[in-house]
Amino acid sequence: MTIINDIDNKIYSLLLKMQNINLNVIMIYISYLASAVVLIVLSISFILLLKNKKYPRYIALNLCLSYITNVILKNIIRRQRPPRLQIVSEKSFSFPSGHSMVSFAYYGFLIYLIYKNIKNKKIKYPLIIFLALLTLFIGISRVYLGVHYVTDVLGGFIFGFIYLIFFIKCIYNNKINNIK
Repeated sequence: MTIINDIDNKIYSLLLKMQNINLNVIMIYISYLASAVVLIVLSISFILLLKNKKYPRYIALNLCLSYITNVILKNIIRRQRPPRLQIVSEKSFSFPSGHSMVSFAYYGFLIYLIYKNIKNKKIKYPLIIFLALLTLFIGISRVYLGVHYVTDVLGGFIFGFIYLIFFIKCIYNNKINNIK
């Protein structure tokens, strides 16, 4: 555990040294793209705009379930947040990072749907790359903003990946495919 703590503290300290007002604003905006407000508005937009009504419901269900899973994991593990200066305020436990886990599950599911449903490669692959990079930068922003250690973010990505695989398998094994 000491090695993990050393790595966490070194990366955390390095990112704290990089902080400046302009980068702070950018990182706050990036982090905001995994906030509940943004993801709920996106989900409602998909429900209203997409013709295939099954996918928007899956997107909304995915958001709800990934959030609930994250809250449960945080309350089981109960890791405290980094004690130093935090640019943004957070009150819940630190591990796994909710922004990282939920954004991986949410944007990862969008990547999956894009990969499966969009045939035009000039649209498909740029969207996939954009969403993958967005998810990565959301994780980085959480460490930069001082509210997570790097292992919180990595844990969020790992739990998000495991959750996403399970969610997709459930949908396509007809376990929850009866949503109308």
